[in-house]
Amino acid sequence: MMDVPFAFRPSKTLNLELEKNKHRLNLSTIMDFVSLSIQAIVDDTVTKRFNAEELKCWNLLTRTNKIHHYHSLRLASIWLIGLCVRYLILFPFRMMIALVCGLWFVMTMTLIGLLPENRIKRFAYYYLSIMGFRMLSRAFSMVITYHDSKNLAKSGGTCVANHTSPIDVIVLHCNNAYALVGQKHSGVLGFFQTALSKATSHIWFDRFEVKDRTQVSKRLRDHSNDKTKLPILVFPEGTCINNSAVMMFKKGSFETDGIIYPVAIKYDGRFGDPFWNSNKYGYAKYLLMMMTSWAVVCDVWFLPPMTRQDNETAIEFASRVKAEIAKKGGLVDLDWDGQLKRQKVKPEMLKQQQYKFSREIE
Repeated sequence: MMDVPFAFRPSKTLNLELEKNKHRLNLSTIMDFVSLSIQAIVDDTVTKRFNAEELKCWNLLTRTNKIHHYHSLRLASIWLIGLCVRYLILFPFRMMIALVCGLWFVMTMTLIGLLPENRIKRFAYYYLSIMGFRMLSRAFSMVITYHDSKNLAKSGGTCVANHTSPIDVIVLHCNNAYALVGQKHSGVLGFFQTALSKATSHIWFDRFEVKDRTQVSKRLRDHSNDKTKLPILVFPEGTCINNSAVMMFKKGSFETDGIIYPVAIKYDGRFGDPFWNSNKYGYAKYLLMMMTSWAVVCDVWFLPPMTRQDNETAIEFASRVKAEIAKKGGLVDLDWDGQLKRQKVKPEMLKQQQYKFSREIE
């Protein structure tokens, strides 16, 4: 029998070590993943954020999945009285206020746009825009409670907030003036965008145009470096979420070296659901639904200013700010992209989840 070199002879110690560290897949290994899959099918934590959140109790509105007013004659009578109050009393007054505010914005913003770029123009826009948005808030019977207003955004800074609806702008603009950054719209919303753009430098873009996104990043940096301009108001989620969670913040707003002023907005759904499902309702239909709700009641928290730390990437900074907003507003902190409402899951996100799961079974 031919002698085997010592280096190639079987080693009991080595075999025991390999056997000890060898990972063996068995049925129990996949049970956690099967459980997570079933849980995602029964109660998906992501896609349900793109639909109106179900209330624990009915608020005499029909904007729920269950038609509660058919359950009893007494309940139907109460609902019918509420319907008459909302549509025959509240709605006409609110519509009249909204029309007056629309004319106010057109006239004042046009006149401000005729002024030369100086301190007087900035002063006029600051006070007249706040006045206009406060008037407009009456069209929705808004009841807003502001907390820690000492942390209001200042010139040269960027204010970031969770996004539920275009009326978030009204909520925040009632006590401070901002330069707005957002998606281009047509119709009623586009009308207000055009009126506001006549008076100061707002940034409107098309989220599906790569060229637009590149220009927006540059304009954001230029704007934040100019201390004479208004603070920028950005909704980094890029889409409306139903106010139950905060989804991934886009990094573009966090690539600058300026100061970030986080804001958490939490609505009370008992008086009316402010979430705008743009895939289901047009903006005119959404405004009708809001003007026929009981009221818009919300709390706004102005968090302490935050800056990007040394060796911190824009993505890490965005996640840190998002976590603070979610914690303060009592919202669920999710890392998923809000654009999943319109697009398929990106391969990069699938790889991240695969890597996360692979680490768990090691």
